[in-house]
Amino acid sequence: MNTNTIPKNANHAATAPAFLSVWDLHAYYGESYIVQGVSFNVHEGEILALLGRNGAGKTSTLRAIARLDEPEARKGEIWLDHQPLHKMKSHQASAAGIALVPEDRRIIAGLTVEENLKLAQIAPPIGWSLERIYDLFPRLGERKTQEGITLSGGEQQMLAIARALARDIKVLLLDEPYEGLAPVIVDEIEKTLSLIKEQGITTILVEQNAVRALKLADRAVILDTGGIVFDGTAAEVLDNAELRAEYLAI
Repeated sequence: MNTNTIPKNANHAATAPAFLSVWDLHAYYGESYIVQGVSFNVHEGEILALLGRNGAGKTSTLRAIARLDEPEARKGEIWLDHQPLHKMKSHQASAAGIALVPEDRRIIAGLTVEENLKLAQIAPPIGWSLERIYDLFPRLGERKTQEGITLSGGEQQMLAIARALARDIKVLLLDEPYEGLAPVIVDEIEKTLSLIKEQGITTILVEQNAVRALKLADRAVILDTGGIVFDGTAAEVLDNAELRAEYLAI
């Protein structure tokens, strides 16, 4: 297997060429030891597919990066563009440029599409004005006065991603963005994610539809029982039937 771990040196991790570095991360869900010493790098503007079977630790890793599970993320270091995320609370990680779009999307009831976006938007917007967001998501522009929770599943996913962008983020964390969506809607979301990549935003994608995720991603990290079993290019995984069968069941 091709593994790529970060040297056990905080200063080296801070100055490594990777934009986002996760080193020796250990995280728990209650008393369950879920993430067991995970280390990987993500480069700026890259799409990384974080893959593995259910219970492998994918969502826990995303939540640890976003600092949502502190103090469950009990050990390890996470560096974003020389900033120590592991020393931050969730609101500080958010201000530093981390945004997690959870599987349940969490559209706010009672608010329109535009109100959901304005609630997330920093003032004044640095890079992602409402006009720019609607250019990227024209369907949201057409429905900006509609209550967010009345949108279709695909439109709600677009709104959840757009709401993250409204905060002028550096890293987008997506947890199962294709869940429950028709293939034609997944196609549309993938085109949007490619456009987001062109804007220089780094993305970590957790997705059970591994083949689709791998075709979109630049690189892949595969987790199994809380540890990394593969770190390399997405193309390597697509070309390795034995690896896919053993760890992804595809």
